[in-house]
Amino acid sequence: MEKIIKLRKGLDIKIEGVPDHSLNAPTVAYRKYAVKPVDFYGMQPKLSVAEGDRVLAGSPLFYDKKNSKITVSSPVSGVVTEIVYGERRVIREIRIEADEKIEYKSFEPLKPEDFTEENVKERLLEAGLWAYIRQRPYDIPANPDSRPRSIHISAFDTAPLAPDLDIVVHGQENFFQAGIDALKKLTDGKLYLGVHRTKTASNVYNECKNVEICVFDGVHPCGNVGIQIHHTQPINKGETVWYVHPQDVVIMGRLLLKGVYDATKIVSVGGSEALHTGYHKILAGLNVQYLLKDNLKESELEPRVVSGNVLTGTSIGVSGYLGAYDHGISVIPEGKRFRFMGWMTPGINLYSYSRTFFAWLFRQRRYRIDTNLNGGERAFVLTGQFEKVLPMDIYPMQLLKACLAEDIEKMEDLGIYEVSPEDFALCEYIDASKTEIQQIIRKGLELVRKEVD
Repeated sequence: MEKIIKLRKGLDIKIEGVPDHSLNAPTVAYRKYAVKPVDFYGMQPKLSVAEGDRVLAGSPLFYDKKNSKITVSSPVSGVVTEIVYGERRVIREIRIEADEKIEYKSFEPLKPEDFTEENVKERLLEAGLWAYIRQRPYDIPANPDSRPRSIHISAFDTAPLAPDLDIVVHGQENFFQAGIDALKKLTDGKLYLGVHRTKTASNVYNECKNVEICVFDGVHPCGNVGIQIHHTQPINKGETVWYVHPQDVVIMGRLLLKGVYDATKIVSVGGSEALHTGYHKILAGLNVQYLLKDNLKESELEPRVVSGNVLTGTSIGVSGYLGAYDHGISVIPEGKRFRFMGWMTPGINLYSYSRTFFAWLFRQRRYRIDTNLNGGERAFVLTGQFEKVLPMDIYPMQLLKACLAEDIEKMEDLGIYEVSPEDFALCEYIDASKTEIQQIIRKGLELVRKEVD
């Protein structure tokens, strides 16, 4: 009998607009794309192209100044129309006008029996896919000059409005298995595949070879790869593990078997402000206005378009571009309004973790949740609530205070090497102090990386 890891802590936030299982075909040619170097946290980008240059799908756009072997490539062929800079000349976007028919840069295909550590690593670096392999600690692109203790893949996503990962790999069995076989060559340890006891039904995962399947049961953040790592093989100081998203595994397998960087992916559109939810077959970096045109409800509240999920994603507006590591678009209302009587209202239609409103009685109901903070930042106090939604054997409040104090030794003792900002997203959501908790964790990780590594 397989061992099931049951997690009792966490919280499922019931938001209206869960993506239905329809797969929508494009009605127009998608021409606007962008790659955002700021998505690749930990890299120092140096441009390989200039405005007006023509690129192929698989041509390098920029590389890491700290390690020039790590590049990021264009998902489409076309012309670089604009390079967008932010403050202090930070490269924010490389925008591309795509060809009507995509042309691909050719790489030598490999057969699964020919996979070796050397040629797999060489091909992923050459095609600009290495940055999609990330590492813990620090939650940054993996170092190709090292070998991880193990590699982890989460085959389900429990975040609000997240895509069903069974759908995104449907019909991609050969490419997913090829990606798994290739990744297995990069570690002396195990390759772990986390599945959910009830939510994972796809044979792409359940019949996958060369992996150790770990079965989990629980609510969000059960699907976070960091939570799964903690409950299978926790990270100690000096150890490194890598992790990859299932859809990126498919793209890697496609590269190795076909010899082209085909960045086709399935992304979801969901949220209470979307007229039609569902899934779309696109290329990475698409301008989301193609998916949202005539697909937003008329409302007195402005919609917030989020690349990714509502807990950890980035607000991009109705004409922004899909993030590099994101596989869904969430649309919820902005909270720019004053609620009469505030928390004293009965709140039948208002969701509250703390049971301030009567809505907690209706456990299966979904709500139109907006971005209103319902208050401003205040004293950061010990409440004991974080431990109820973070299923890790750490002291979250004490770790946060160590990060604020920049006490590296205390941060190490309290488990900074095991966490990433997304693991603390629920803590931020329920925090009565309205503190930017994910930002605190990110700054703590960056401090440790600079001082220790």
